[in-house]
Order: sequence, then structure tokens, then C-alpha cells
Amino acid sequence: MTVDVVQRLREKGLRVTRQRKVIYSLLREIGGHHSVDEILGLLVERREDIHRQSVYNVVGDLQQVGLVMCADAGPGRALYEASDHWHHHFVCRVCQIVLDVPCIEGRKPCLEPPENVASVIDEAQVIFRGVCHGCAGAKVTDTPAASISTADC
Repeated sequence: MTVDVVQRLREKGLRVTRQRKVIYSLLREIGGHHSVDEILGLLVERREDIHRQSVYNVVGDLQQVGLVMCADAGPGRALYEASDHWHHHFVCRVCQIVLDVPCIEGRKPCLEPPENVASVIDEAQVIFRGVCHGCAGAKVTDTPAASISTADC
């Protein structure tokens, strides 16, 4: 484990446990957006003995302190990623790829609802849905929207 992972866990006030170190390190190493089942599969491949409920607990703890983000990719698809900055997501309706979209404000909440909705808002997450460049068959050009799409479908 790198000192960086242990340091980040401590900075966020979390007790450093083997499960937290392993799962947070894994998410930082692999990048991208992954379901608990995918995380569990990678842990099994690496012969890490961590139970499914522990994975849910750890990603929940990491999400609560801002070390992990959850992307809502559609029904039944909670996807987790290690992230050092607040951002939004784009989900392709064709290939289901999930891409990061920079947040203009760079912090949460970046949007405010009408006053009659809630007293306290701590997060606003935007999910863009549509068809990615790869699925649309469009050439990626040097535009702000194109810079978001870094993977082929």
C-alpha cells in the first residue's frame, strides 16, 4: 500500500483498515467507473478475501468522506470511482460507457434548487445521457465536448 492511500484515509478521518486500503487502492489503480460486482470480481482475482457486504460498506464510507464518487448510470447500475475532484457524468445510451464531465463550479453543490424544495442541499449531480462519439460514428474533433470522450465504444 502506498503512503498516499493511508494518508488520504487518515486525512478524511477514517480508521485505516485492510479492507479500506485494498479497495481504495484498487479503485485508484484501475480508474474508471465500476460496480460492486466488478470490484468484488477484481478482489477475487487478486485473492483478496473481502466479502460483498464489506465492499458495499467500504465504498459507502469512502463515498461519504469524498474519496469515492458514485455515478448513477441507470437502473441498478451504481458505479463507483476514486476521484480527487467533483465532476458529473455522461452515459451513452448505446454502449453504456460512462465518461467524466468537468463541473463548471468544481465543487458541490454546483446547482441550487428553488427555495421551496429543501432547506439544505449538499450535492447536485448532473447525469448527461445521449450517444457518444464512437457510437454516433462521428469523428472526434478538438471541441470542448470532444475532449470529454477519450475512449472508443
